[in-house]
Amino acid sequence: MTTNKINRRLKIKHRVRNKISGTAEKPRMSVFRSNKQIYAQIINDETATTLAAASSLGMEKMNKSEQAAKVGEKIAKAALEAGITKVVFDRNGYLYHGRVMELANGARKGGLKF
Repeated sequence: MTTNKINRRLKIKHRVRNKISGTAEKPRMSVFRSNKQIYAQIINDETATTLAAASSLGMEKMNKSEQAAKVGEKIAKAALEAGITKVVFDRNGYLYHGRVMELANGARKGGLKF
């Protein structure tokens, strides 16, 4: 069961990654979601470097959706400090709802444009 679920997500991930990539002007914001944590990175694919990153590790206790929104705001703040205002959103094969959507909304609220 889990292998099929993971393989399905990876298949979707590869399909999406064939269409999008991050540049210096508009880097890619990638999301990784585990059962307990959520992580976000802003990546320039031309140079294969991470420009900014944020995660829910070490945050106070709150529900996962609230954590995701806070991580979105943290990544937006880190990106704006690095001089990045526009990004391409990479949901990494996850469905765009729940925590992934909350993270995206938090990043928009923080000032990033998708």
